[in-house]
Amino acid sequence: MILLGVNIDHCATVRQARYRHEPTTVGGAVEPDPVSLAVIAERAGADGITVHLREDRRHIQERDVARLRECIQTRLNLEMACTPGMIEYATKLKPDSVCLVPENRSEITTEGGLDVVAQKDRVKRCVESMTAAGIKTSLFIDPDDAQIELAAELKSPWIELHTGAYANAYFTSRRAVEFERLRKGAARAHGLGLTVNAGHGINYVNIAEIRTVANLHELNIGHSIISRALFTGIEEAVREMKLRMNA
Repeated sequence: MILLGVNIDHCATVRQARYRHEPTTVGGAVEPDPVSLAVIAERAGADGITVHLREDRRHIQERDVARLRECIQTRLNLEMACTPGMIEYATKLKPDSVCLVPENRSEITTEGGLDVVAQKDRVKRCVESMTAAGIKTSLFIDPDDAQIELAAELKSPWIELHTGAYANAYFTSRRAVEFERLRKGAARAHGLGLTVNAGHGINYVNIAEIRTVANLHELNIGHSIISRALFTGIEEAVREMKLRMNA
């Protein structure tokens, strides 16, 4: 059974589009509430809730994360940049897990995996800090041997393979190449004792192939589920994705 982590960032994106200057994140006219969405997603079968607290606070806000820590019944996975400020924040919050991701303020969403090789010492300090705080760490990386092997060396118990290149190539001639990279990357990581998660660009179509990658533990999916929820509601969107993941 592959687990489903639902990323609720884009529920907050809709709220911030109109209410970013309000002094509160919920109540009164302020809507939608991403925390309420998370609770409904759990009820529909989500195995965890993922949020990315960006440094520019473009969608999820600190109050959202604090309320999630108090309200949800599954697991809270915090995506974060590998910075001293976010390390301090995470060690105080105590999410169940963190996923270290690259962060570029000009990007619309995370583009590409974290370059662990180029930032070895920085990532090492972050992993050690999280481990000392009892928080499991995942590294969001491309399916490349050098990145995977260094993740194992740094004793990050989990990785999350970046599936964006595969998703972008799905309707092109490069699809088979990118899928093979994912398959080999997952196999290599599993062989090194890493728990293998995946995410970015996974949708209700490409999930049919993604789910055949061996050794996947969890998929983190946000945009496609939120998009489907506009038509079906979040409960049906979550239920359908879980069914397609584990058909």
